[in-house]
Amino acid sequence: MLRYTLMRLGIFAGCLVVVWGAVYSGIFPRGFGDSNFLWVLLLSMVLSAPISWVVLRRERDRASEQIVDRVDRAKANLEANRSQEDLADDSARAQGQTS
Repeated sequence: MLRYTLMRLGIFAGCLVVVWGAVYSGIFPRGFGDSNFLWVLLLSMVLSAPISWVVLRRERDRASEQIVDRVDRAKANLEANRSQEDLADDSARAQGQTS
């Protein structure tokens, strides 16, 4: 997941540099007044999202598989703990009824 996040930030940083250059060279319009920095950030986010969606598809699938594996292991551990508690409770009840 860290790898995916770093790759996504890298794509955003690349888009930020490209958009900043395009705005200051006059290819893209400048923002109004002091909002130029926000305009560059917003435009970078809008451009980097679809690029990340397409370019990082495999990495996103790999990260989601890791998350699913972790969730499945956690569920299995919880179920194992729950069954151990049930066995301990059943044996304690059985001993309490026999005495």
